[in-house]
Amino acid sequence: MPYALPRLLASAAMATAIFATAAHAETLTLYTSQPNADAQATVDAFMAAHPGITVEWVRDGTTQLMTRLEAEIAAEAIKPDVLLIADMVTLESLKQRELLRPYLSNARSHYASDLFDADGYYYSTKLITTGIAHHSQAPHKPTSWHDLTKPEYRNLVAAPSPLYSGAAMLHMQTLVNLPEFGWAYYEALKANNAQVQGGNGGVLKDVATGTKPYGVLADYLAIREKAKGAPIEFVFPQEGVSVVTEPVAILKTSKQPQAAEKFVDFLLSEAGQQLVLQQGYIPARNGMDVPPGFPPRTQIRTLPLDAAKALSDAQADRERFTAIFDATN
Repeated sequence: MPYALPRLLASAAMATAIFATAAHAETLTLYTSQPNADAQATVDAFMAAHPGITVEWVRDGTTQLMTRLEAEIAAEAIKPDVLLIADMVTLESLKQRELLRPYLSNARSHYASDLFDADGYYYSTKLITTGIAHHSQAPHKPTSWHDLTKPEYRNLVAAPSPLYSGAAMLHMQTLVNLPEFGWAYYEALKANNAQVQGGNGGVLKDVATGTKPYGVLADYLAIREKAKGAPIEFVFPQEGVSVVTEPVAILKTSKQPQAAEKFVDFLLSEAGQQLVLQQGYIPARNGMDVPPGFPPRTQIRTLPLDAAKALSDAQADRERFTAIFDATN
């Protein structure tokens, strides 16, 4: 038939286009400590903005992801292209070992200089503070970190373990290096029979159910659950809060460095930071709003952390924590 040839040519052209698209498709591997729902939303938004790139991702706690990565480094089979994990101290350690690839994103001009590496090895994407959560019917309303060590809080406090949670590790290292706390503070928590184990998710469950009416918890977990109707309140203690910034970094061994750069740019862009806000976090980018339920950003006092000291003291700090909170707690 006379129209058969054009139809065949059109079909051939379409097949060629599909083949070409598949041939140029890129697959990016991400290791992240984000909660599963947030990780999926982040990946979906990025792939919608970059339809030629597919992202495969693995989610776990920062400590577990680093254990996995160390095994891959030893086997010379590093799988991720990009890391999006809890803290800058962990990424600083990888930078010092020359395992990261620098990238000077143009978006860095929209960020405070202490929120990214000057050489472009990692960039903060959000501000996650750790404060005190309590059940709405708890008998006391804590306002200070020291409240958790008082007799009326004995047996009633839950906290994530720095042996599991990267945020908990940074929180501990922040407090123990401040004169008003020190290691005496953690010894006082132990003496008050605080339950320190697992991650933030377990603490959230304990506080929301009243099993442990007080907890050391990441801000967004408590505020987000309260918005859903959970009987939980979040307190920014008067002394201030520790903060982790969930930085992103590209591995030196990335097989898709250009796609990885696009991923970094997306996270740091206004659209990427708007997603951070929609997910209930404080965006790291200057000039952004805070989520509902948070005080103004100018009213959130953050406690200082010496990242270099935290990195050098990490193993000793873990050992000291373990000596205080033995395996039975």
